[in-house]
Order: sequence, then C-alpha cells, then structure tokens
Amino acid sequence: MSDQKKSMIVVGGGPGGYTAAFAAAKAGMAVTLVECAELGGTCLNNGCIPTKTIKSSAEALELAQQAVQFGVKIEGGVSIDPLAVYERKERVCATLRSGLEKTCAALGVTLVRGKGRLLGGGVVEVTGNGASSSLSADYVILATGSHPVNLPGLTADHKHILTSDDALKLTHVPASIIIVGGGVIGCELACIYRAFGSTVTVVEGQDRILPLPSVDADISTLLQREMKKRRIACELGQTLTHVRVDENGVSGMLASSPFVSGAPARPERPISAEMVLVSVGRASMTAGLGLKEAGVATDERGWIRADEYMRTSLPGVYAIGDALGPARVMLAHVAAAEALCAVNDCLTGGKGAPMDYRFVPSAIFTSPEIGCVGMSEQQARDAGYEVKTSVVQVRELGKAQAMGALPGFCKLVADASDGTLLGAHMAGAHATDLIAETTLALRMGASINDIATTIHAHPTLAEAIGDAALRMEEE
Repeated sequence: MSDQKKSMIVVGGGPGGYTAAFAAAKAGMAVTLVECAELGGTCLNNGCIPTKTIKSSAEALELAQQAVQFGVKIEGGVSIDPLAVYERKERVCATLRSGLEKTCAALGVTLVRGKGRLLGGGVVEVTGNGASSSLSADYVILATGSHPVNLPGLTADHKHILTSDDALKLTHVPASIIIVGGGVIGCELACIYRAFGSTVTVVEGQDRILPLPSVDADISTLLQREMKKRRIACELGQTLTHVRVDENGVSGMLASSPFVSGAPARPERPISAEMVLVSVGRASMTAGLGLKEAGVATDERGWIRADEYMRTSLPGVYAIGDALGPARVMLAHVAAAEALCAVNDCLTGGKGAPMDYRFVPSAIFTSPEIGCVGMSEQQARDAGYEVKTSVVQVRELGKAQAMGALPGFCKLVADASDGTLLGAHMAGAHATDLIAETTLALRMGASINDIATTIHAHPTLAEAIGDAALRMEEE
C-alpha cells in the first residue's frame, strides 16, 4: 500500500470551503485552498458576520435609548456614529479572517490566491496577478458561493440602488430607504436601519413578510406587527416599478404584485426614498469555472447538480454550499455540514454517509430574533400529519419581564397521534440561540413528553420550550 498522502483542492474559501479544507487537513490529506477574494466568503465578509456586528450596534443604541426604563440615567442623549459602526464591523471581520489564515498555516493548508477553473477531474487552473498555474489532486471540492441578484429596472449602481453587500458598507445613515424584498436579509436590514433612524419601507411581492415555507405563518404575523410598532412600513403584495434616479434620490411606483393570486388590483402609488436596497435572492457564481467543458452538470440557472454525498457528475469532484442553489438549503452552517459530508466520502473511498437536511435550524436576526427548525404547522398538515400545537408567549416568563424583552412566543408542532415533535418556531430575545435545544430534540426523535419532563432552569428564556411542552401534555 502506498504511503503517499491523498490530496484535495478546495475552490472557494467560504464556510463550506474552509471547513472542508480544515477537516481534510486534520485527517492527513494534502490540501490546497483556492480563493480569489477574502477568506470567509459571503458569510464573513458580506453577510452573516457583518450583519450581526452592525445589529449589535443597533441593539446597543436601542438599549441606551431605553436606559431610563432600567433606572439608568444617560445625560445628554445618545446617537449613532455610522463611521464608527462601520470601522468596528471591519475590525471584527478582519480578526476572523486573520484567524482563518492562521488556521490554514497551523494545519498546513496551502492557500493560493486566484480564480480557479476546473480543467477536468482533479485538475484546477488558478489565475491571478497576471499569471496562471495548474494544480492537480485526487479530489476537488467546489465551494464558489453566490452573489446578490439584480432585478430588471433595479440594477445596482451601488450609490442609490444598493445590493445587500452595499448596505453593509454604508458610512452614513440614509434618511429614507426602500427595501425590495421582505425575506430574511431584507427584514434584518430593515430592523437595523430603522434603529439607526432611517425611514424604512419594505416592499414584498408575496402576501406576508418572510414568505418562506419553513417559517411558520404565526412568526410572519408577529414580525410584521413588531415592525409596524417600530414604524417600518410593509407594502405586501406590491412591486416597485418605473424607478428613476436623480439628485434627490430614487422614485418609483408601487404596483400590485403578479405573485399573489386572487388579490384585488390596487391603483399604483408613488413612492420615493434616498436609497433603494434590492434583496430578492442570490445567483450562482459558477461563470468562468469551466463546468460545462469539464463535464460537471448544472441546471438552467448555473447551480451545480450534486447527489446526497455532494458528488457531481464528474468523478472525484464534489460541490457544496451556495453553489448548489436553492434546491438545497443556502445557509452557512449547512455549507459546513455539506463540507464534512464530502470530505468523509473522500476519506472512506465513496462509502460516506449521505447529507441529512431534515433538521436544519434557521436563525433570523430581526427585532425580535427568530429561530425555526423542522416543519411549520402548515407543512406538517400538508405532509398528512394530524397536528397539535402549543404556544407560550415570551411575556409570560419572569426572565423576559426582568430583561424588558417581552415580544415573542414559542410554538411547538407535534404529531397528535404519538406526541413526536415535528417542529419548533420561536421569536423573541435570544431565539436564535434557544432553537438549538429543539434542533437536538428533533434529531433524537424526542417526544413532547421528553421535553416536558426535562427540567428547565428558572428564571430563563428556555422555560418557554418546557412550558409549551407541558401545556401540550395537559391538553
């Protein structure tokens, strides 16, 4: 048997890419990580981390504004310093990028800067700084990610019409902003910029905020109510048309959406703002990757096709993360799990375990936070289950009252026949952290009784989960 190390090339240094590179290196493989921009990908540089860093500044501002309710006096008032917020965000991202680079060095991962192009099974050409080189390995993992979508008539100029990337680089607070798209990114940024003082309008083509099948309808209703309390306008079942940019900002017309069937048509209305942020989804970053020429199958939109082991149509070549598109789950933690799945398949000679997407938690950093896992009530009914639900309002908890964090609820969805937990949907302070308990419960096949008989510490926000289970047991 040969003692030569197995080798791997990973194209793309985001959460999926660097997770794959680190896992393979720890297992003894010779690993090369190819990245054309900054390590960390969208999540670290233009997504999860900068958004949450800026949101922390928004929360600090709101807490300071409410300090008197906690018996704390702040003389002279408080205000936001957008440049300082931007600089803090940059420092946080730089610190984490530095950590990734140090991990590469510690694990012996060779970091190559440049744009990768697949030439065939195990062969990648890297172009950068006016030069190109060819790399070869036993395995290749493609983790090239995605980028924000442009809409016809709303092409980003990065000054008046922004992408979500642009919104995280602003060094001033716009007086007013229209956000096209009421999904996760749009709602998170709406809450942030409203906290900073912008007048915010969200335009969503569907008939509810967060119009995702995995988000329970009751969560959407609560978030819209809380956004209304914050004076964030939500224009549902509407689209933004006839957009014009001039020295005063952006103007357009609100028109009835073609995406809501059966809704009565409404007359068009004018709307204007200093800026428009377009947040309607992601597009593939596979152009120039040489997939067709190499024999890697994609769909009509350029998303890479892969099986449940992350294998593409070209032997020895795997794909993970956002490169797979919305047919999978486009979240950083899913990309990392897919990375481990692909590496394991390589290490076992094609005998790895398939990727399991059943129990993926979602964390939405709006105000209040949202955590979801498993089936929504509607999904469970559509799947044929006889469903029972239980809801506990966050304001019923002593810890929530002490914190002054009252909006939100915990909703459990269960199979009425045997009490098996099917889903959990939470809104409120720290909901994105609390959802971990129910994620584990789902993965372990826990019942409502298992949760109800688990002692939850008092006073904590996690009591909402235990109380919801107890109430369902008592019905």
